[in-house]
Amino acid sequence: MHPSQSELLKLKNLGLASVNILHSIGIRSYDDLHRIGPVEAFISIRNRGINASRVMLYALQGALMDVHWNDLDPNLKQQLTSEVDRLLATQNPE
Repeated sequence: MHPSQSELLKLKNLGLASVNILHSIGIRSYDDLHRIGPVEAFISIRNRGINASRVMLYALQGALMDVHWNDLDPNLKQQLTSEVDRLLATQNPE
């Protein structure tokens, strides 16, 4: 196992499949995830054609906060979802 995998695997909400997805978009450490942020990371994942649900978005935020994704404040979840929707809409104007 690569050292960066073990670092990411120690974060709450992230399993091997999630870590492999993060590696595919260039996120190899907590610092990478923190710098990019959960919204941009989630959009990068979706832009690679990976069908990730909103749970992945919440899991990334929870990993940064050391909180299970299901325990995130509902207002924070709504804020994250709104930001993703807004950014995706600017990428794919109809």
